[in-house]
Amino acid sequence: MARIKNPDFDGPSERAERQERRSLKPLRMLYPYVFRDRALVAAALIALLTASAATLTVPVALRRVIGNGFAGRSVETIDQYFMAMIGVVIVLAVASAARYYFVTKIGERTVAEIRKDVFAAVLNFDAEYFDKARTGEVISRLTADTTQIKSAVGSTASVALRNVLLFVGAIGMMTVTSVELSSLLFFAIPLVVVPLVAFGRLVRRRSREAQDKLANASAYATEMVGAVRTIQSLTAADSVRHAFSTVVDQSYEAARLSVLARAFLTMILIFMVFSSIVGILWVGARSIIDGSLAPELLVQFLLYAVFAAGALGSLSEVWGEVQQTAGATERLMELIAECPKITAPAHPAPISAGTIVFDNVGFSYPGAMRSEVVSGLSFTVRPGETVAIVGPSGAGKSTIFSLLTRFYDPNAGRILIGGTDIRMANPDRLRALFAVVPQDPVIFNGDVAGNISFGREERVSKAAIEAAAKAARADVFIEPMEGGYQARVGERGITLSGGQKQRLAIARAILRDAPILLLDEATSALDAESEAKVQAALEDLMKDRTTLVIAHRLATILKADRIFVINEGRIVEEGTHADLVKKGGLYARLAKLQFETDLAARSAAE
Repeated sequence: MARIKNPDFDGPSERAERQERRSLKPLRMLYPYVFRDRALVAAALIALLTASAATLTVPVALRRVIGNGFAGRSVETIDQYFMAMIGVVIVLAVASAARYYFVTKIGERTVAEIRKDVFAAVLNFDAEYFDKARTGEVISRLTADTTQIKSAVGSTASVALRNVLLFVGAIGMMTVTSVELSSLLFFAIPLVVVPLVAFGRLVRRRSREAQDKLANASAYATEMVGAVRTIQSLTAADSVRHAFSTVVDQSYEAARLSVLARAFLTMILIFMVFSSIVGILWVGARSIIDGSLAPELLVQFLLYAVFAAGALGSLSEVWGEVQQTAGATERLMELIAECPKITAPAHPAPISAGTIVFDNVGFSYPGAMRSEVVSGLSFTVRPGETVAIVGPSGAGKSTIFSLLTRFYDPNAGRILIGGTDIRMANPDRLRALFAVVPQDPVIFNGDVAGNISFGREERVSKAAIEAAAKAARADVFIEPMEGGYQARVGERGITLSGGQKQRLAIARAILRDAPILLLDEATSALDAESEAKVQAALEDLMKDRTTLVIAHRLATILKADRIFVINEGRIVEEGTHADLVKKGGLYARLAKLQFETDLAARSAAE
């Protein structure tokens, strides 16, 4: 069995470009989210400063205990100092708990707002974006990347800032304690900072690669899980499993290299930091022996040195997290910054239902092999008219619907509705004029009522939903269901038949009550009983509406006021069924091939 090709999002040039982007500038874009609630940030900072100050007080208290309490051999003095230390510990515990709560709350809120903004941005993306991108990659950014940011804002940032404060405070206290020993420490600092910066770049590059590979795996899994029945019917499970294993292995290898880089960075920093401490301890011990340094001062200095070393070592680990978060932020902000091409003009023109005009329209899909899907397309549809669109596969029938609802803009010509160029109108106002019944209706994972009223939940009553279902002949299968209109239909309407999905889509269109109906007739895939019910519902829906229908059945074509025959993106014939059959052109051939069975059945019935 042939192996399914392993998906790969990025070409060599894209990967090289990403590897060059090593700065932390993407983190600046988190600022508006983190500081949206300044009072909460201030509370977190106060708690953080209090906890850091309490921590830095401990070595001073211990020095006094050693220098005064032990030397004076006074139990009362010892008790006083240790009670004071307990007080410091209580302050440290309370401040640390407050810091954890406030900072975690900031992280959760930040990620919630980012997810909202990313999702809102995705909903406004052009159809062209989804022609190129994979849904699974977008989902990965919404989940894995936002989780990384939550960890960074809600934990890593707090740890980093706490360690910076501890490091700076400890350095300051060490300088006050012993200038000679501090000078040795300052000499060692560059030995720590240089590898931190150098290996930090490698960590960020590896982290970005790991995130990209994880997105690949998520995208592939999403696609394959959604097609599991097709996979099983084609007995392709082994091929899919092998392909997914390959993607997961690539993700694992990228993650392993990222972790290895971070581990190597941590090893170098810990070695350099604690080697410096050992050296300082050596010099301090010699100073005590020659009498130039008191023992309690060395203890205080060493505690601050341990604090500084621990803070710096922790910062080395945090630095890897920061690099990874920069990559995650960059990926998310790419989505938010994506600029849709289909937007409302600064001053939208009013638009209402009226005559539909295609005026010499030309269009080609971005990146498509074909030069033009439609070329020089011109036609007019009058209000209340029903027009059937027929033609061979790939002739451009569905493209007409996509252009009419402005999922794409034409490369040439213009489209008018009621005398208004649709590019001059607000896209939302334009699309409000249409009710669409697609060939493969989208059913959401909710209840029946929610699917019928989707997009209008707050504006329709239960009675209106039931009336729409009845008009669509959907009540006959809804009411016997357990739960009726509150019955769950499963993901993509898995519990419903094809005809039932169609009738729910028709009920949704009836409830929308738009003046223009776009119908990609889907009865050709239904059994006779379902087709009859769907056809009856469609006929009711089409009354008093301007209707364009991509026709597959003779019954629909015969009811149309006019028929447009599309071939290679142009209208090659136009007229009624009888007129076009007499011409003996493309329509006559299509009718003979595609509608022969229907014609025979109709003749037999007559």
